[in-house]
Amino acid sequence: MSFTVEERGNPNSLNYRLFFKNAEGKYISPFHDIPIYADESQNIFHVVVEVPRWTNAKMEIATKDLLNPIKQDVKKGKLRYVANVFPHKGYIWNYGAIPQTWEDPTHKDGDTDCCGDNDPIDVCEIGSKVCSRGEVIKVKVLGVLAMIDEGETDWKVIAINVEDPEANDLNNISDVKRLKPGYLEATVDWFRRYKVPDGKPENRFAFNDEFKDKDFAIEVIKSTHNFWKALISQKAKAGELKCKNTCVSAGDSPFCCSVDEAKAAVGETCPCGKEEPIPSSVDKWFYYEKK
Repeated sequence: MSFTVEERGNPNSLNYRLFFKNAEGKYISPFHDIPIYADESQNIFHVVVEVPRWTNAKMEIATKDLLNPIKQDVKKGKLRYVANVFPHKGYIWNYGAIPQTWEDPTHKDGDTDCCGDNDPIDVCEIGSKVCSRGEVIKVKVLGVLAMIDEGETDWKVIAINVEDPEANDLNNISDVKRLKPGYLEATVDWFRRYKVPDGKPENRFAFNDEFKDKDFAIEVIKSTHNFWKALISQKAKAGELKCKNTCVSAGDSPFCCSVDEAKAAVGETCPCGKEEPIPSSVDKWFYYEKK
């Protein structure tokens, strides 16, 4: 199963979009149409890479746009970039999401006592390769961190690309602690402090800031897959989410997006154009003492 991407608009601008196609050249939604599993029998999952390691642009699957292309998050009319909080530079993993998952904002999690954040579940892929934006990779899950982001449950799955040279040696969160000492601590530190330069308080975590293991993580992913199933079958309220898809829903479903409708949606966006410059402030280094 292979996927390609089509750029529209100007990179580093408000009109930039990254649309997805399947092997047949059919436009698809990375939120709904890419299967959650690459190999269900082995618990190998697909991950859509939104942000390559070391970059700062806060790119994400646009859950409220038709076909859910990747675009850059916007705050107060300006593109969002994460700050370089000492000692980090941009994102310290390939960051993305598992398709066909959804953290239900009406469901209060029994462990975190907070509701979901209304997005697909997030993934930090810790392999050695710097992935490309929009790349769809196959990962095995190692563990999960339960972040509480402004009162919402925001799970962060730790995973590794199955094609990574170290994939055979990393099978659970304990292996990460053993073979990559300091990486998990850096991950907690990154998520705790990355919003502070924007004037936000530090994030907090359930389970005393500890990572849960592989089995726990897989159960969390499966539960978010079930929430997505309820969403796509109209058993849960979609709100502003765009659930139209070209491969999952039956033709008589209001969520079914025809080939012509999909082509028209892409055609209405700007053609791919010249890349806009990234503001020099994005490379600024932000330092503050850890509490």
